[in-house]
Amino acid sequence: MAMSLASLVAVPSLKLRQAGLAETTLNQDISWVAVTELEDPQRFLSGGELVLTTGLRLKSAADQRRFVRQAQRAGAVGIGFGIGLTHESVPDALIAEANRWGLPLVEVPYEIPFIAIGKLVAESHSADHYSNLERLLAGHQILARSLLTGGGLNELLKQLGSMLRTDVVLTQFSAQLYNSVVGKPAPTADGWASYPIPTGRRDACTLWLRQPFVDSGIVSYAQNLISVELNNMVKQRQAQRAMAGQVLDDVIHGTLETIEAARRLAGVGINSTRKNVVLVAESTAHHKQLISISLPQALEGGVSAVVGKDLVTVINDDGSSATALAKSLSDHLQEAGIHALIGIGGAYTKPNGLRWSYFEARDAVAHGLPVNEPERLSLTSLLLASEDVPLADMASESLTPLRKFDAAHGAELVATLESYLNHNGSVAAVAEALTLHRNTVRYRLAQITELTGYDPSQTQDRVQLWLALAVQRLGSRNPR
Repeated sequence: MAMSLASLVAVPSLKLRQAGLAETTLNQDISWVAVTELEDPQRFLSGGELVLTTGLRLKSAADQRRFVRQAQRAGAVGIGFGIGLTHESVPDALIAEANRWGLPLVEVPYEIPFIAIGKLVAESHSADHYSNLERLLAGHQILARSLLTGGGLNELLKQLGSMLRTDVVLTQFSAQLYNSVVGKPAPTADGWASYPIPTGRRDACTLWLRQPFVDSGIVSYAQNLISVELNNMVKQRQAQRAMAGQVLDDVIHGTLETIEAARRLAGVGINSTRKNVVLVAESTAHHKQLISISLPQALEGGVSAVVGKDLVTVINDDGSSATALAKSLSDHLQEAGIHALIGIGGAYTKPNGLRWSYFEARDAVAHGLPVNEPERLSLTSLLLASEDVPLADMASESLTPLRKFDAAHGAELVATLESYLNHNGSVAAVAEALTLHRNTVRYRLAQITELTGYDPSQTQDRVQLWLALAVQRLGSRNPR
């Protein structure tokens, strides 16, 4: 422990005696011992020193009073006055001025060299330094062990909070990865110290520590450990999502029997006997970041997977909370700088219900809003979710002749068909939307009938063509 003036006075071998009445800084730690015979030592002091002098130049009472004032203004913790050389005793003026300014004053006997006092203070600082190093190394071992023994990030942060005797929060965008405070309130700049956690990724993590606390250097070490663990978590998240994605891909495309599908879903944490909702996040510009991005706290209980280029999250919910959960995911991704569209599926049980929910969510994404609710009982989603209906083959058979003709002649038959269906069969509306003559529209519709065998003006054929376009639109966003 660093020594105070009171602890020095208590050392018998030094024979120090308190000469004044002041005790304001008597128990304050001494930062260093400064020996001086200057009349004005102020500019050579930085605060916290014990000033030792024999008063060689302090001949007059005015000089003695000035010396005390200069030492006190410099932040000295006290004055040690050596007697037996220039002065046989501590001058009365020095004592009076020290009492006036509340600066402790001790008498140093002639036989006690100043170096003995300096040595004791230096040794106390050295011992204190080694003690701090030992505590720091012990803290390093505790934090590292918390990770190596499987405790993970939560155990590391719990140990850090115990060492610092304060509350700890770790945030990642809008998500709280850890919070030791009851009720898990969000930390604020007022009353909390924040430390960025660099990981080299798009994950913006921040360590928050409630003030006050004493940092002996352990926080910087904790930052490094947290950074390493977060990178490990990203790799684990990617691996888990890839594995869950393989299972969901097989379930979505109906390649598994119901019993086998339920078993494999359970293996990745999805209970298909309960109602589940599928959320699909699609980002054309940032689909690579979706693979490893964290989820908001509200979705911690869900199972996330990568299907195609999309982030798919399956949550156990009856549908009542689906919109709020999708909104929290959208906000989380926006805060991470990821522009994504979120589609919400319905709440269904069984593997086939999961497939239906997925295709509803995919269909909903086409609405183009940040958060898109499904069209309940969507005919397209229902048919896509049924492995017994070869919609993909039907769509390809119907539309491939049009796409080939467009590629060869630039005829824009597919665009004309889409506009015709979207305008409920109105030739005039299509002509106005595509800036064409009505006869041109009629000619193109005749070509479509000739190439596909389906007449868009007939209700039955129109439904067939509409389904073909819807299936290919969804299928193009979810390549196998």
